[in-house]
Amino acid sequence: MSEVVNTLEGWYVLHDFRAIDWTAWKSLTQQERNRAEDELYSLLAQYQSTEDQKLGSTAFYSIVGQKADFMFMHLRETLEELNELETAFNKSLFAQVTIPTYSYVSIVELGGYMAKPGVDPMQDPDILARLKPILPKAKHVCFYPMNKRREGNDNWYMLSTEERRTFMRSHGMIGRNYAGKIKQIISGSIGLDDWEWGVTLFADDALQFKKIVHEMRFDETSARFGEFGDFYVGNLLDRSKMEAMLKL
Repeated sequence: MSEVVNTLEGWYVLHDFRAIDWTAWKSLTQQERNRAEDELYSLLAQYQSTEDQKLGSTAFYSIVGQKADFMFMHLRETLEELNELETAFNKSLFAQVTIPTYSYVSIVELGGYMAKPGVDPMQDPDILARLKPILPKAKHVCFYPMNKRREGNDNWYMLSTEERRTFMRSHGMIGRNYAGKIKQIISGSIGLDDWEWGVTLFADDALQFKKIVHEMRFDETSARFGEFGDFYVGNLLDRSKMEAMLKL
């Protein structure tokens, strides 16, 4: 049996993708639409309050294309809190005119090698900042799930620890070239969802998503072992942009 990689875990993550049922939205009276928006903005204010207290974080983005209209990305301490967030939204009037299109459950993850010898990683401010991050409010977001391949000679989980470390070192060097351009949140989902990891990228220049994924495809780590799910790309939402989106 190959040596198991130790990981460090932080906040649980829920990516919640929704489409708006425009026919249902238009069928509401103006008074009902006002109430639905007020409930939505009240929930957004609650999310911001939680973030201000550093008890979690939320990102809110529109999604380009037909896969969804918008996405919440919630980070919280427990799965129970994520469940409560989801239920509270589903009870709102605004949720009644939305259609769930996709969701992803995971937990913020770092490699165990990040821990300093003799130091409790959960007492290390640098590690905690990465395990329990405040999500950036960059202009654009890109999310995709991924696996490491397990086929024939390209079975990631049969490689030795040193082989895996060498592959990931070269892979990480590419990522470092995008420091300052892209913020990346890696969340582990083995045993939590259908894929093994969720990758969320934030950037003020959406073209950087194409650049980094394109470059990484040529790296042996991705070329031999990377399997990717659907990509979701979008733009930062705030109250004024949501009001404009919903205005008839």
